[in-house]
Amino acid sequence: MTAVDDARALLTSLTDAPIVGVWSAPGRANLIGEHTDYNEGFVFPFAIAQRTAAAVALRDDDVIRVRSTFSPDAVEVSLAGLDAAIAAGGLDWAGYPLGVAWALRQAAPDAETRGVDIALASDVPVGAGLSSSAAIEGAVASALNDVWNAGLDKVALARVGRVAENDAVGAPTGIMDQMASMLGVADAATFLDCRSLDTRAVPLGFADAGLSILVTDTLVEHAHSTGGYRERRDACERGAAAFGVSSLRDLTVDDLPRAEQILDDVTFRRVRHVITENQRVLDTVAALDADGPSAIGDLLVASHASMRDDFEISVPELDLAVDTALSNGALGARMTGGGFGGAAIALIPTGLVPAATAALRAAFAASGFRAPNIFTVTPSAGARRDV
Repeated sequence: MTAVDDARALLTSLTDAPIVGVWSAPGRANLIGEHTDYNEGFVFPFAIAQRTAAAVALRDDDVIRVRSTFSPDAVEVSLAGLDAAIAAGGLDWAGYPLGVAWALRQAAPDAETRGVDIALASDVPVGAGLSSSAAIEGAVASALNDVWNAGLDKVALARVGRVAENDAVGAPTGIMDQMASMLGVADAATFLDCRSLDTRAVPLGFADAGLSILVTDTLVEHAHSTGGYRERRDACERGAAAFGVSSLRDLTVDDLPRAEQILDDVTFRRVRHVITENQRVLDTVAALDADGPSAIGDLLVASHASMRDDFEISVPELDLAVDTALSNGALGARMTGGGFGGAAIALIPTGLVPAATAALRAAFAASGFRAPNIFTVTPSAGARRDV
């Protein structure tokens, strides 16, 4: 059973009304470029095969009812009461789909809004740094865009998802996840300028090079709406203010000596991560264009070291995953996602995946850590209508 099948089955149990369609959107893995998005910098994610599906049926009233396979209870709000419900908060998982409906109405005030039942199912791991939230947002935004005849393009729908996550859910994330989920292309990553929102699909060529991306989900859960993420964002804003610029995007590695002089140690290290990570994204894209995927391993390793030491968002489980992958044949490895838990990725010859997987399981057991969830991901297509 796929997520599409599960969403259809759930909707059938929720209503007798006919299904008008099923839409889906993928999670994403970020190859490189972490915490650069909300600093208007560069990121380089790719959509993965794991997806969230939204099955939709029309209603005769103005109620939006949402139900998911990951919660036993349906949540319903009238369109007239949607603003108040978002303002009141406390919607838990339902804040994502209802937040999308709220944000889409703002973005497309002429949309033909009407009541709907939405059933959600997903095979994107939750809390793993693979953006299960953006997959929900992308699936629901795509569905409502069609059902309500809103007429928004994929970039506008990505903005809708970001507004939902920032303002309805309260997670201070950038737009990378939503753009990756909406715009994904098979066998490519999305090079995104988070200031202009210009994108380019860059071929990765992993399969042709005999390489795979191995994900180690540490099962250490994180939550972006809580303190650590916000503290890092605040430090970036302090650094930009000290230089009199609107964001750290306006600084380069040439500014680091002065930054070390005028910033306190913690703020400096946060700023150094963002500045050098932006450069690593540019270097990764250039290396892929010139030399192919075997040339990017050292950049992934440097990215992880920067997140571990300067941004301080790694955890022992992530460091162990990276070190173990590297010692078992990976060309490069790094934590991916917002940090404080989640997953690490490793670029590794496909033939070494079984042995590396066994080594990772053994290393986690020897350290007394919870057994990780280990799997490969494939660069895949973005949001779409499936049925």
